[in-house]
Formats: sequence, C-alpha cells, structure tokens
Amino acid sequence: MDLLPNLPTLLAFTAASLLLAVTPGPDMTLSISRALAQGRGPALYVVVGTSTGILIHTLLVAFGISALITASPTAFFILKTGGAAYLLWLAIQAIRFGSNLSIERVEGAKSSALANISTGLWVNLLNPKVIIFFMTFLPQFVTAGDPAVTEKLIFLGVYFIVVCSPVNVIVILLADRLAGWLQANPKVLRGIDYTFAGVFSVFAMKIFLTQAR
Repeated sequence: MDLLPNLPTLLAFTAASLLLAVTPGPDMTLSISRALAQGRGPALYVVVGTSTGILIHTLLVAFGISALITASPTAFFILKTGGAAYLLWLAIQAIRFGSNLSIERVEGAKSSALANISTGLWVNLLNPKVIIFFMTFLPQFVTAGDPAVTEKLIFLGVYFIVVCSPVNVIVILLADRLAGWLQANPKVLRGIDYTFAGVFSVFAMKIFLTQAR
C-alpha cells in the first residue's frame, strides 16, 4: 500500500500550496500586523498558532473524509463535486473583489508567546473559509478507492505546513517593506488574484471533467 501521493500529485499540490502561501488573507494580515507592532518573535509565534490550526483542520478532514469514503463513495463524489464548485467560486471571488490586505501599525506591549500562539490558532480555527477550504482542497488530491486515503490526507496537511512555513517566515522578515510595497502596488495584488483564479479554475474544471466520465 502506497502511503504517499505520486509525484505528479505532489508537484501539483506543492504549486497550489505555494500560491496559497503568497495570497494575502487573514493569517498573513495577522502575522504582518504583529511583526510591525511587536517584532519578528511574536509574529513567528502567531505562525506557530496558525500552523497548529491547519494541523487540526487536517486531522478533522482526514478522519472525516476517510469515514465518509468507507460509508459512501457516492457521498464522497458529491463532496468532491461540491469542492470543485467551491474552488471555482473562490476563483470568481478573487477576480471580482481582489485581495484585502489591511495593515495597521499599532504599537503596544508585547504579548506573551502563548498569547500569540493562541491568537494565531483561534484566528485560523474560527475562520469558516479556512474550514470549508480544507474540506474541499485536500480531497482533490486523493481518490475514493484509495485504502491509504487517511494517511495521504494527513501527509498532505503536514506537507502544506512545511511548504508554507518558509514563505511565512520570509513575509515576517520583510513585513515592513512588504506591507507598504503591496499596498502601494495594487497591480501586484491583482496579479496574485488572477493567478489564484486561474490555477483554481483549472483544478475545478479538472475535477468536473474527470467525474463526468
């Protein structure tokens, strides 16, 4: 039994993960804001928190999806179809509304490591978009008949953290310059939006066409 995804799947997942890592969202906004207000250390603790949230989402998806596959392959088919539709909706939203990167420079006393980790964790766990996204994103890279689906979903979730962590660290180290530069260059943000939309439209169409056979 092969416990790891094949190379084409892993490469596609890596590309999608890197794109997600550089797309401004709540996690990036929080880490940049904390870096500007309190420094690199507190911001890195925030990333530890958000990464922990991703791990929790991964475990919930892995065991939930694997149970769903065991109970009903038809239900899994419906979930993946709905996931493809959701990815297409995200692509449309990116084009319509674009990225929302709003950074406030608020100076104040530094929070403790535990407080920053907790903040990052709860921002991630309580974001319904993250919950829905992981329920629809990870299953696109496994098949319903795979006996190692649980292990592969867990691997992909952990691998997602590994791929995105260096990007998060770079963002924090360049926070001051990056935040100002992005806000001063809206065309760059729009370029990210269109790239995001294009990649996830491809994923969505791939799922639709595969399942239509």
